[in-house]
Amino acid sequence: MISLNYEEEFSEIAKNLKASEIRELLKFTQQPDIISFAGGLPNPKSFPVEKINSIVENLLKKEGASVLQYGSTEGVNSFRDTLSEFVNERYNIKTKRENILITAGSQQALYLLAKIFINPGDHVIVEAPTYIGVLTAFQSYSPKYIAIEMDDNGMDTHLLEEKLKELKKDGIKPKLLYTIPTFQNPAGVTMSLDRRKHLLELAEEFNLLVIEDDPYGELRYSGESLPILKSMDKNGQVIYLGTFSKILAPGLRLAHMIANEEIIHKAVLAKQGIDLCTNTLGQYIARDYIKGGYLIEHLPNIIRLYKGHRDLMLDMMEDEFPENVRWTHPDGGMFLWVTLPPKIDAEMMFKKAIAHKVAYVIGSAFFPNRDHKNTMRLNFTYSTEEQIKEGIKRLAEVIKEEIS
Repeated sequence: MISLNYEEEFSEIAKNLKASEIRELLKFTQQPDIISFAGGLPNPKSFPVEKINSIVENLLKKEGASVLQYGSTEGVNSFRDTLSEFVNERYNIKTKRENILITAGSQQALYLLAKIFINPGDHVIVEAPTYIGVLTAFQSYSPKYIAIEMDDNGMDTHLLEEKLKELKKDGIKPKLLYTIPTFQNPAGVTMSLDRRKHLLELAEEFNLLVIEDDPYGELRYSGESLPILKSMDKNGQVIYLGTFSKILAPGLRLAHMIANEEIIHKAVLAKQGIDLCTNTLGQYIARDYIKGGYLIEHLPNIIRLYKGHRDLMLDMMEDEFPENVRWTHPDGGMFLWVTLPPKIDAEMMFKKAIAHKVAYVIGSAFFPNRDHKNTMRLNFTYSTEEQIKEGIKRLAEVIKEEIS
């Protein structure tokens, strides 16, 4: 019997695939007695179960089998029209059906963009730290990452400008810039208005495509709203990604890409080789959820829930954490970012945290070069209030032990 060496048979793309750091860490958090701040899960209390049930019943009665059939790759036309109206009124994004592609979550959109834009060795600009999912989506295509540091006002666009000028001297044109400007994952910070304007000026000057990922924009608990980059985009250089995972239900796997028609067309062709079409029933549910005004009606309930969790976690950290530990104070979203003293390695400390029955995500996982080892990300949306109180106490003990 011949024994195949499967590693030799895999494609170069398959050989480049690596497990998600977060998914691997979550395996350690499955024990029921562990309080986990590691995942990025919405709280099930935020899901409008009764309203979704009512919408599904009405859909099946009125539209029957058509909502259970295959749909077009682009998405259900009536849903795309509804989305077009919604983002125009809500975010001042002037768009139409032809500029919208419905995807199975924003993660699929990121993978499609990698597939249609990135060649091995292309330069891609990301925030430092950045969303680990974009690193996972892009890794198959072996880009070279340029990581731009952030502060409390988001990506430092002056550092970005210096880097772009330096690259231009070397004859290098970055292929894409990826940013989560509002309530960034993992840091929780928001890009200021001045930096948003500066970023778009740089995109125009250096002919740069910008991916604006906006999963958390509706989850604002304090501060004033800022315009979405796409709403200020004059040249079609911003590709906007939105999702219903945080404001409706993640199990529907519904997101959308808004971009130039040429980009949408190419993404559609790439998507046809992946799944043909996105969940049709989910699109009809989201359409009627928006059209019925239920989304706008329900958002304050989600915000009230998450604001309470954020405030509680921040208060507990203020009371329990050592003085030489710093953390962000997000105005919204789902995460905050902790910076430990320089000598502390959060990855090495993780096993001690698990022993104390508390979990987080190591910060180095969010950097392309796996640096900044003295950092961690905490999620405040999923845990109960009692879990937040007890979990922060446990984590504070771990940190104090590690420092001493």
